[in-house]
Amino acid sequence: MYGKFIERITGVDESRETPAYRLQDGVDYMPMPKIKNFLVHFLNIAGLGPIFGAIQGALFGPAAFLWITLGTIFIGSIHDFFSGYMSLRNDGMTMPSIISKYLGTKIQKIMAVLIIMTGILVAATFAKGAAELLSNLTNISIIIWMTIIFIYFLIATVFPIDKIIGKIYPIFGALLLIMIVLMTGALILNPAYTIPEFTTQGVYLTNKSIFPYLFVTIACGAISGFHASQSPIVARCIENEKDARPVFFGAMVIEGLVALCWAAIAMAFFHGQPQLAAIYGAAPSVAVSEMAMTLVGPIGLVLTIIGVVVCPITTGDTSLRSSRITIADELNLNHEKLIPRLKIAVPLFLAAFGLSFIDFGLIWRYFAWAQLIVATIVLYAASAYLIQKEKPYIIALLPAIICTLIAFAYILQAPEGLRLPSMTANIISVIATVIIGIIFIKKFKS
Repeated sequence: MYGKFIERITGVDESRETPAYRLQDGVDYMPMPKIKNFLVHFLNIAGLGPIFGAIQGALFGPAAFLWITLGTIFIGSIHDFFSGYMSLRNDGMTMPSIISKYLGTKIQKIMAVLIIMTGILVAATFAKGAAELLSNLTNISIIIWMTIIFIYFLIATVFPIDKIIGKIYPIFGALLLIMIVLMTGALILNPAYTIPEFTTQGVYLTNKSIFPYLFVTIACGAISGFHASQSPIVARCIENEKDARPVFFGAMVIEGLVALCWAAIAMAFFHGQPQLAAIYGAAPSVAVSEMAMTLVGPIGLVLTIIGVVVCPITTGDTSLRSSRITIADELNLNHEKLIPRLKIAVPLFLAAFGLSFIDFGLIWRYFAWAQLIVATIVLYAASAYLIQKEKPYIIALLPAIICTLIAFAYILQAPEGLRLPSMTANIISVIATVIIGIIFIKKFKS
């Protein structure tokens, strides 16, 4: 219902020609059916995000359920819909160009750096998670698996979108959905595990406060700026504007459901076993493997390979693809030929490969921080877009303000931030958020 309300506000025009037809180039711009776009986009934005983030977020207990539900509907879905819709309405522009159009050129460069950095961090994080599990399953060196994965990344990133992504990613997207249905069903039917209620004791297994750490830990299951980097990839393949809601808004809702399921599964395993918190919080791939094998037996091995190997690999290459097209758009480079695409892609892969040897927990925290900043900027751009169209901009501005508050609070007090006392950081965050909100309204409403 909320999705249809948002669609009516934006004024979707079914007769309007989309960039997939108007700018078709045989590489990035080409029309694909709605169901294929949905599954590709779902796989692009999901991967390990709603799995790893939800498992780590489960350490905060049932409060995670509220954040995932409310965040998905009123923040994440708004962000995802408008990042895709604004790109669709602007010739498939990448986010920095959209930000330049609606917020100005000063923020554009910051956005470009964050988008590229986020893509590299996602590729590094997801490749490492997949390689670790493959190494455990096969006793083959992680370095060998990392090399294989990054070679695949390079191939999939520079090939035309219909050659690999358009053909096999819808299948993997469907398999990811089947995986979570089987896992959740097995948990519900197994009397040994109980999904905790909000009154359940003993499931808060971290010394970190819920605000702001929970809201950053569970990112892809509630709000993630990384999704904005993926939206132009599919926006360039949309056949009709009416597909925007089911593809962009719908994929985010489904990802939220996936995060809810994994949070519930993880909490059921955590309950009464505090010693598992350190293991699962630091190495989510170990958690996924163990939970899948325990709940669904031999099938769990196949599910684990799909969930922790295939899905992150497919998300990793599209994250680098988004970085490639962002760089090409920002520098106005023609990348229809293979060699120019390789010249852009190879340095990105080398950077991601180098970062993959850094501690997973550290990479994830920086990824969470970067994507939250991106999401906040995109929501302000959506607010400016709605103001220009004389539409009720509050539906985007309120989520933007909430994300601003979370971002400031996290950066000011996080270990990788300024490490201020929480009370001081929260007070400064509220003041800074109010000032930014007033400045934005004063500038763009006038």
